[in-house]
Amino acid sequence: MKAIAYQQALPINDPLALQDVTLPAPEPGPRDLLVEVKAIAVNPVDTKVRAGVSPEPGQWKVLGWDAVGIVRSVGAQVSLFKPGDRVWYAGAIHRAGANAELHVVDERIAALAPQSLPDAQAAALPLTAITAWELLFQRLGVPQGEEAAARGQSLLIIGAAGGVGSIMTQLARQLTGLQVIATASRQETAQWVRDLGAHHVLDHSKPLAQEFKDAGLPAPQYVVSLTQTGQHFEQIAELIAPQGRFGLIDDPAPGSVDISKLKRKSVSLHWELMFTRSLFDTPDQIEQHRLLAEVARLVDAGQLRSTQGEHFGRINAANLRRAHALLESGKARGKIVLEGF
Repeated sequence: MKAIAYQQALPINDPLALQDVTLPAPEPGPRDLLVEVKAIAVNPVDTKVRAGVSPEPGQWKVLGWDAVGIVRSVGAQVSLFKPGDRVWYAGAIHRAGANAELHVVDERIAALAPQSLPDAQAAALPLTAITAWELLFQRLGVPQGEEAAARGQSLLIIGAAGGVGSIMTQLARQLTGLQVIATASRQETAQWVRDLGAHHVLDHSKPLAQEFKDAGLPAPQYVVSLTQTGQHFEQIAELIAPQGRFGLIDDPAPGSVDISKLKRKSVSLHWELMFTRSLFDTPDQIEQHRLLAEVARLVDAGQLRSTQGEHFGRINAANLRRAHALLESGKARGKIVLEGF
């Protein structure tokens, strides 16, 4: 099968950083689906793994943790899907990725793809939707419905124009009563998050505590930092409401986050990694199947839309190197998708 892979962690401007290769087709395990991949999306995790993790000598490492495709065969214990089903999923970080013509994924972390979206647009959503949903509703405990509105509560999303922020903005606006306050530093990204449902947009290139004061906004009960948390942490500790909840997904530099600054306000801190359930084979892995099924329903009902930012063409090494370079530049808006081999 065709695949895009590498044998050594390298900068993205090196042509060997991602290469077109031919690899043996994978064999599905008892609870696996064998999927013919139709479209993929690229995430920051792809760039971090490529830049920092080399496979064993002589081996090829395949990245890719967002996919839409057709089930071609199933393992002996599979009960949720059958051959011919069109599925979407984000996969597991400790297994080979989906930048290949054929891919295996555990049925408990996949779901039927939304019928109303073509493959590329659907591929933009799984990883970020899981991340945003788990962080909002399972880690931070944000209530769905109008309860938050009755309390006058708000959510600050720092870095809202990226992949996770783009779907989190929609989930918060559509499913909760929270006032959604997004941050973006450029005119086009600010308009992007407004179009996705943000009530207010602040500029995170400026001190955020002062941005809140200038906008006349009350302290948010919930703050989510999706990028450059170390840079923003002092401002977050200053502006968050007492007894607030703070969530993050990135990897702050050592020493850049002093959690003692949250103590005076009794603020809780919550990490989110959407790979945790599959990585540790937790008993509740099936929650990601249910979550993706609900997101697909909301998409088909017109309540959520794809966060596709750019379509980079066919799935090959040259186009994936371009996608990695754009993500590493910090200038991507929404998700970068690729389609077909």
